Amino acid sequence: MDQTLRLALETITANKQAIVFVANRVSAEKTAEDIAKLTSFSLPELEKNILDALATPTTQCRRLARCVHKGVAFHHAGLTSSQKDLIEEQFRVGTIKIICATPTLAAGLSLPVFRVIIKSLKRFSGQWGMDWIPVLEYLQMAGRAGRPEYEAFGEAISIAKDEGEQDDIYSRYVCGKPESIYSKLAVEPVLRTHLLSLISTGIIQDRSGMKDFFGQTFWAHQFGDLQKLESILEKMLCLLREWKFVTVSSTTPINIERDVESKIDNNVKNDLYHGFVAASELIVKKRVASKVDRDKNEELIATPLGRRVAELYLDPLTAHEFLVGLSHYSLVLEKNRTDEKKSRGTTIFGLLLLICSSLEMRPLLSIRVREQQKIEEEMWKREGTLLVDSPKQFDFEYDDFLKAAKTALFLENWIEEKDEEYLLETFDIRPGEIRAKVDSAVWLLQAAKDLCELEGLREVVKPLHVLGIRVEEGVREEILMLLRLRGIGRIRARRLYQAGIRDIGDVKKVDITTLGQIIGRAIAIDVKKQVGEEVVEVPVTKRKGQLNLGKFG
Repeated sequence: MDQTLRLALETITANKQAIVFVANRVSAEKTAEDIAKLTSFSLPELEKNILDALATPTTQCRRLARCVHKGVAFHHAGLTSSQKDLIEEQFRVGTIKIICATPTLAAGLSLPVFRVIIKSLKRFSGQWGMDWIPVLEYLQMAGRAGRPEYEAFGEAISIAKDEGEQDDIYSRYVCGKPESIYSKLAVEPVLRTHLLSLISTGIIQDRSGMKDFFGQTFWAHQFGDLQKLESILEKMLCLLREWKFVTVSSTTPINIERDVESKIDNNVKNDLYHGFVAASELIVKKRVASKVDRDKNEELIATPLGRRVAELYLDPLTAHEFLVGLSHYSLVLEKNRTDEKKSRGTTIFGLLLLICSSLEMRPLLSIRVREQQKIEEEMWKREGTLLVDSPKQFDFEYDDFLKAAKTALFLENWIEEKDEEYLLETFDIRPGEIRAKVDSAVWLLQAAKDLCELEGLREVVKPLHVLGIRVEEGVREEILMLLRLRGIGRIRARRLYQAGIRDIGDVKKVDITTLGQIIGRAIAIDVKKQVGEEVVEVPVTKRKGQLNLGKFG
């Protein structure tokens, strides 16, 4: 028997619980299924709760439900938040005995884990193939075992393929030292975001204050070269000024040169030698003082646009690229004002690709080899609607462009009301990932709308608003009116539309019995009340063997 399975079953026999850490989601699901086949638990109610997490359960939901029925679960970013919460809750109370998880479960959670089983300490690292994970990641996973509030002690077991790998694991991880921690301020998107935020809130008011503030950070401590650090800050500041997020307001400089020169003259007169030395020192001091004086008298002020970018927690580069793309879109709408609906429809993908090209949408959907040609063909078809530049095939940015395109295609299918099962099969995106990507897209569309309102791009505001609602709900534009009703989501709204009920007026016209047959009796009563109708349920006596939905008046 596989060592991982043997250790998992041994843990269950000892009436303990374990987490099995694996490299990826596919492995997490497969390992959970293999363990579930060997257990004797039966948890039908928990299985039902997992299936009920989505209106239409996907293949992943059904796999998870079968595992949970046997007291085992898998846990990764592809699950919905309700499924993850349910698994964690049932693990805490001891109903679920084994969780097979990706390393995302290794941080931030304290669970009653007696044993951590690490199936492999190697991960795929792109062009370099399989490589050892960092010691810090190992410590995070191993640290889940034996939490003091649950266990007196715990076990962390790493699986080795042979004796040679066993020695490597022992020396590299058990006896290893964790890697050094590095400041994230060294990353340009983080630095420019923080710099704009600090200027916007008034914490940094001039160049001197900027250098003083960042000179006391952990980044500066690690960087060491303050002069180089200042040049990096100046580069970021220049970009913020170029993008019109920050302005520099110069006040009247204090002229200290005359005072310094008079001191030099006096010293020279008193003593030629000492005067020469003093003059040299004062010249240096004068230059430093003049620079400091200039820095203190050039006030850094965030523009209204810059303040809004900081409030939205956007990378300034993202905000700049949004405004460039949306300005172009505004010109398209202006040009096609006579047929705004058609113009808006042809550029919806362009808007989706624009937000998917931002750093805030990372990680993007990965591309399998067999998908690349299909995605490229889709890009060629839509070339005239793009709001971002398409890099050349051999450019460094080309792979990221294709990933952004695939993510935008997924969102396009989502707002065309494709269900989770279709999206899983077509784009390899799971329900939990769908929700995460949708939330990010809604935030970015709202942010883009706010920037357009501030910059006077009025033609773009409405299309962004409508698209934001469509992405949030996953619907076509034609049923947006029906979504205003409480309790009506994408599935019920589509049923109503297909039945000829297109707006609130149609909801008022339809009788309660017909409405109940479409969306369910309880929801129908509530919807009728929302549109201002009084609904009284009249109980009807049912004859034996007869199914009666009730009579309403």
